[in-house]
Formats: sequence, C-alpha cells, structure tokens
Amino acid sequence: MAALAVGLAAFGAGYAERGIGAAAVGAVAEDDDMFGRGLILTVIPETLVILALVVVFLTL
Repeated sequence: MAALAVGLAAFGAGYAERGIGAAAVGAVAEDDDMFGRGLILTVIPETLVILALVVVFLTL
C-alpha cells in the first residue's frame, strides 16, 4: 500500500512537471534572468514525493 501511495505521488509530480518544465524552458529562452525562478518552480512538485516518503516512514 505504501508503494502505491509513493508511486501515485511520483506520477502526479511528473505530470505537473510536464507543463511547468515546458513553460520554464520557454521563459528561459526568452529571458535568461528567469532561470532561477523556472528552476524553483520545476523543483516544487518534487517535494510532493519527498513528503509522501516521509509519511510512509512515519506510519510504518
């Protein structure tokens, strides 16, 4: 059950990063100063997977 929870969280993060990554690359192509903001916005969905792992380890 824990593997399903983490797997679904990873799937959701990947699905979210699909659009965010494309937009970030487009923004950086237009303006190099947007790199930091694009990087941060791309990394935010990954925290979902980290939080899912923390919850799994706390509930075991």
